[in-house]
Amino acid sequence: MPLSKLREFLDALNVKYQVIQHSKAYTAQEIASCAHIPGQELAKTVMLRIDGDLAMAVLPASDHVDVAAIKKQTGAENVRLATELEFRGHFPDCETGAMPPFGNLYGLPVFVDEILSQDREIAFNAGSHTELMRLSYEDFVRLANPRVLNFRIQKSRYAAAGEERLW
Repeated sequence: MPLSKLREFLDALNVKYQVIQHSKAYTAQEIASCAHIPGQELAKTVMLRIDGDLAMAVLPASDHVDVAAIKKQTGAENVRLATELEFRGHFPDCETGAMPPFGNLYGLPVFVDEILSQDREIAFNAGSHTELMRLSYEDFVRLANPRVLNFRIQKSRYAAAGEERLW
């Protein structure tokens, strides 16, 4: 079961969390709807290639990643979305596209958009297309040790930003 690795990690550290079951859904917005969580309160994990290395970008499900902003803030030469083939094998215990935002469990850096720091809790895919997990944002930061950046583009600003920069 995909949740077991993450659950074992959190249980070993005595972290309080809640598991939320929902009907099968694949996109972040579908998941938010199935779980009755507003899209801005559900965090999605987007896989990137930053100078050839895999990394996780975590932001509200209702927003898009501005890869140009990540490139500028990290000083990277090249930032792009990773393909499914490039990241699928790095998460053997997860269904493809349902990775939790704990890159530390997989040897990957994590970048989180600063807007999530305003929330007391964070909800995210827990390794499957039918389970979410919710825990305090403070615990997430303490355990995942993400680098906080400003890289989200709100959906309402999507059309003006240009599709090649976004996910």
